[in-house]
Amino acid sequence: MAKQLNLLATGQIIPTALHVEMERSYLEYAMSVIVGRALPDARDGLKPVHRRILYAMYELGLTPDRPYRKCARVVGDVLGKYHPHGDQAVYDALVRMVQDFSSRYPLLAGHGNFGSVDDDPPAAMRYTETRLASIAHQAMLSEISEAIVDFTSNFDNSQQEPVVLPAQLPLLLLNGCAGIAVGMATNIPPHNLGEIVDGLIALIDNPQLSDEKLWQMIPGPDFPTGGEIVDRAGIIEAYRTGRGIIPIRGVAKVETVYIGKRRYREGKAIVVTELPYQVNKSAWIEKVAELVNQGRLEGISDLRDESDRSGMRVVIELKRETNPNTVLAELYQHTALQTNFGAIMLALVNNQPRQLSLRELLEEFLKFREQTLTRQYSHELEQSQKRLHLLAGLLVALNNLDAVVEILRNAPDGTTAKLSLHEQLDISDAQADSILAMPMRRLTGLERQKLQTEYDELQAQIERLQILLGDRNELMKALKKELRSLKRQFGDERRTRILAHPSVLNPQPTPSNDPRRLEEKNTPSSPLPLFSQTPTEDAVLEITQQGYIYWHPQSLIQKGNDLVISTQTIGKQEQLLVITDSGKAYPVEIKDIPPALGREKTLISLLPKSAQRNAEKTVAHFFLPQQKNIDLILLTQKGKIKRLPVSELDNLGNRGLSPIKLKEDDRLRCVCFAREGQDLAIATTGGRLLRFAIDDEQIPVLGRSAQGNQILRLRFGENIAGCVALNADENLLLVSQLGYGKRLPISLLRLAKLGDIGTQAMQFTSKTDNLAGIVLAKEKTKVVLVTSKDRGISLSVDSVAVWGKDGIGDRVAKLKADEAIVSVIGC
Repeated sequence: MAKQLNLLATGQIIPTALHVEMERSYLEYAMSVIVGRALPDARDGLKPVHRRILYAMYELGLTPDRPYRKCARVVGDVLGKYHPHGDQAVYDALVRMVQDFSSRYPLLAGHGNFGSVDDDPPAAMRYTETRLASIAHQAMLSEISEAIVDFTSNFDNSQQEPVVLPAQLPLLLLNGCAGIAVGMATNIPPHNLGEIVDGLIALIDNPQLSDEKLWQMIPGPDFPTGGEIVDRAGIIEAYRTGRGIIPIRGVAKVETVYIGKRRYREGKAIVVTELPYQVNKSAWIEKVAELVNQGRLEGISDLRDESDRSGMRVVIELKRETNPNTVLAELYQHTALQTNFGAIMLALVNNQPRQLSLRELLEEFLKFREQTLTRQYSHELEQSQKRLHLLAGLLVALNNLDAVVEILRNAPDGTTAKLSLHEQLDISDAQADSILAMPMRRLTGLERQKLQTEYDELQAQIERLQILLGDRNELMKALKKELRSLKRQFGDERRTRILAHPSVLNPQPTPSNDPRRLEEKNTPSSPLPLFSQTPTEDAVLEITQQGYIYWHPQSLIQKGNDLVISTQTIGKQEQLLVITDSGKAYPVEIKDIPPALGREKTLISLLPKSAQRNAEKTVAHFFLPQQKNIDLILLTQKGKIKRLPVSELDNLGNRGLSPIKLKEDDRLRCVCFAREGQDLAIATTGGRLLRFAIDDEQIPVLGRSAQGNQILRLRFGENIAGCVALNADENLLLVSQLGYGKRLPISLLRLAKLGDIGTQAMQFTSKTDNLAGIVLAKEKTKVVLVTSKDRGISLSVDSVAVWGKDGIGDRVAKLKADEAIVSVIGC
């Protein structure tokens, strides 16, 4: 048997705790990904793979004035010399630098298929060709040398590669960057070159420039695909802190087009000409078609893509009588026609990841550019001084030509001649070497004049460089001159519009070169409110008689034909709770509720599809109260009652829950909040009122799974008319179906017990009349009487007289023939 090797005894194994080794190894891995792959450098704005691609192409001589070269050759050089990773990763990075819909200022020029906004894949690298774009060659690589930026060894120490490129423009802000590291990510939006240059010059002139003035010069991102930014709040947050949500939407307009296959007719169409940044056009069209087929998007008759080389054009034909505002608002809400860009301005500063504000990013670039300019001018000064020294020696030799010829004639070898020149002419060794290497043609008069001219020019250049290096103000002037020159050469107009107050539709002029396209007509439409897409804490949530739900700023007063029956301030709430007649409670996210654009969403449409399929009806909607001593009273059509703590409704999931279990033949009829010590008034359509004390004896608190207790028995033909929780000194408002009403003090009703028949509190003039509903009669408030003709009648509570238990009350509403009041709603 072979003798086992005792490694522990030889000292070749070092015992290490597993958790210590895992922590160290994982941290090393994380930092290698952060620094070596995923995050850009704040100075040149590039990740290592992009920097290596550009430098490899520079070494290959693929300048803008040279022919294109196969991408496979470029990828091969990058892999073999600098980037020991997969070829597909390198090619993908190269392709993105070519795509004008991915980069605001593409760094590479391409020849061939490099993909499209439809997410079509690029051709294989053996088919496509590339070379450096002018902005990359001039603004990134024209000054590169080991004297200007630091170089380091490549992965096998066979080559030197730059640590950073001497960028003359902040490419990190111009083209943006996206990357996912370990435990962190970056997502920097692209910007307009002219605006960034203006911001840099302003910071050079005034380093203490306020953020507000800087944001005026750089108002927001400028995406390569255009689009519209609909809210500046996210921009300001991102610029101030380095992180923010920027809502962007595509550009759409309404056109009148010919619709139909055989018999054409004029019709309305929404035409989308720009999509938000990084939205796949074909996938978006498929999503719209899917929503139409599912019935979730109504009013669309046809959908087609008419995009061509002249630009994007997606036509959405609308059905007759369809409101374009409504359809477009649906597209913004349910598709990527409006999306959020999550800005995270994370970059490497001294090889450490930092989240930077806009000002800090610009300052980091200016600091870097000042360093590179200083190194560049120092290198130029050194080279100029060396050349001037040699020229001075040549001029000395030409002025003493006879002595130089005599020395050369008598010297046995070059070493002796060099020594003699050094001693007799009082020149340095370098100058002597230069004289010995001087060709005979330099002895002519013309060549002597050229040397003198070069000497004078070098002296002036040295003086200029010394001024630049000795005076920072002069250095900054040179930097500003350089930035202005780059702006004139590469600057262009802004593509992305920033809407301080967006409306739904933004008509744009369109060319009329399509045979199926008609001249755009300005059709009259109702004015649209203009404000942000994100509700603030003081925003008002409103629900109309027809069930539409929307929000608007508190300062904006909504006027329309649809009567508002519910108004609430949103505050800090994130969810609206909705309870339906099936006994289910559902959450509705505030962010899913549309602004008051076309009032295009009903409350029921925001509930799960199961609730819509089952034709559930809304019984109550409310924000959860912050107080913990409040209970929820739920009363069914069959007279069962349940008292439930509101805390049971905290943290509802998307599916909702059932706060009360109902039998198949029963439905939830009434929901209200109550506190222990209050009274509960329950009314039947026959005019009976029952008053119960809200306590554990009469109406005990039950769990969520309980069915509730029977609180009253309904007579034949009777139904529940409503229930209200109120204090003993408050009044009720009773309104009958034929429009009679009265206020009734709750104190006039005796306290009832389970099984009581209650008190007849409303009499009727006609056998066909019944009690329509009851609400709390608060002074100086209004209620809405909803009729069978879908008409809403606003009623002031103070205008209704106070009556006792007996009496029919007064006529409070004028009704049309065959019209009756079906419900009473307290606003």
